[in-house]
Amino acid sequence: MFEKVNSKVVKVDVGMAGGVVARNGAMLFYTGDVSFAPHQIPGANQMGGGGMMRMAGRMMAGEHERTMLAQGNGEVHYGFAGLEVQVVQMQPGAVLRVEASRLLANTAALQSSIVSVMSSGGGGGGGGGLMGALRGAATGALTGQGMFTTQLSGQGAAVLLAHGGFLELQVGGPNPIVVDPQAFIAAYGNVQTELKTAMSWRDAVGRGAGEAMQLHCVGQGVVYVQASEEKL
Repeated sequence: MFEKVNSKVVKVDVGMAGGVVARNGAMLFYTGDVSFAPHQIPGANQMGGGGMMRMAGRMMAGEHERTMLAQGNGEVHYGFAGLEVQVVQMQPGAVLRVEASRLLANTAALQSSIVSVMSSGGGGGGGGGLMGALRGAATGALTGQGMFTTQLSGQGAAVLLAHGGFLELQVGGPNPIVVDPQAFIAAYGNVQTELKTAMSWRDAVGRGAGEAMQLHCVGQGVVYVQASEEKL
């Protein structure tokens, strides 16, 4: 699986990993007989229809990063933009939900999909369907979070990206973990998230999302937060 070379680079034996999916531009160098091919995340282009449905489909397609599948026998080193890296070992039954811009790579055997923030274990009670997704887009404009998120499940490993380093917060106590949405990276395990605000949306626009929006995390698992509000 993935092994950290330093705080900003990981390496992986592609053959032993069964293939690796990584964002475009993340491959630093490799040795051995390795091939690379474009890879499509399921769900990125599944919304057809007209009008609003096409608009939502374009939003969905824009929320994932272009990725490449590495296969063969060799060792590949990955990193991106000098950002910090964190390896997450995935266990059967657990789910990792991460914004696409904060996912560096994952083993190809993991089940991957793009899901609406309104159906990913919480999201502020915005409701499902197209209108719920569009409300999610409006929320994303205020908080810096995307309208859609990448969901990984199965057995394998994934590598996260952060600006300024990682904080690993255990979820499961009597009180929720409350996170600034712009610092949120990922949730692993059985974690439900709900976006809450103490102000009107007009106040939020005027004062800045960091003061108005909070992401409440409950359940059992881990929430990864970056030590910065910098967008990746």
